[in-house]
Amino acid sequence: MDDTDWHSASALLRLSAQLVDGIQDGMVRRGFTDVRPVHGFLFATVSAGPTTATEIASQLQVTKQAAAQLISYLIERGYLTKEASALDRRIQLIDLTPRGHGCTRAAQQSAEECVGAWREQLSRKNFDALVASLDVLAGPGRLRPSW
Repeated sequence: MDDTDWHSASALLRLSAQLVDGIQDGMVRRGFTDVRPVHGFLFATVSAGPTTATEIASQLQVTKQAAAQLISYLIERGYLTKEASALDRRIQLIDLTPRGHGCTRAAQQSAEECVGAWREQLSRKNFDALVASLDVLAGPGRLRPSW
C-alpha cells in the first residue's frame, strides 16, 4: 500500500466515524439516549422483518450469547419484542415495537442530517460522483459492523 492508498483508506475510515458519531448525536438529540451504534446494526437487521436471535448473531458476527444480551437489553427498554413463531412455537421471533420503529426513523433522520452536511460541502456534481462511487465500491447488502 503506498501513501495515496493509505491516505484514501484513512479518509474513508474518518468519514465512516463521522457518520457513526453523527447518527449517535442525532439519536441523543431525539431522546434515544439508551441506544448505541451496535444497537443500530441490530435494528437494521430486525427492521427487515421478524428474525431469530441466531440470525441476528450471524448478521452481527457475534456469539449467540452476545446477541441474546443485546436483544434482552433492547426488550427491557421497549424497542423489541420476542414471541413464538406461529409456524413453529419453538422458534422465538424478534421484532420491533412501535418504539423500535421510532428509533429506526430517528437513526435514518440523523444519518440524513449528517450526509446533508456533506452535500453542502461538495458541489452537486462531486457529491453525486461520491455517492455513485460508494455504491460501486460498497455493493449491495445488509448493514453490518466491520469488527
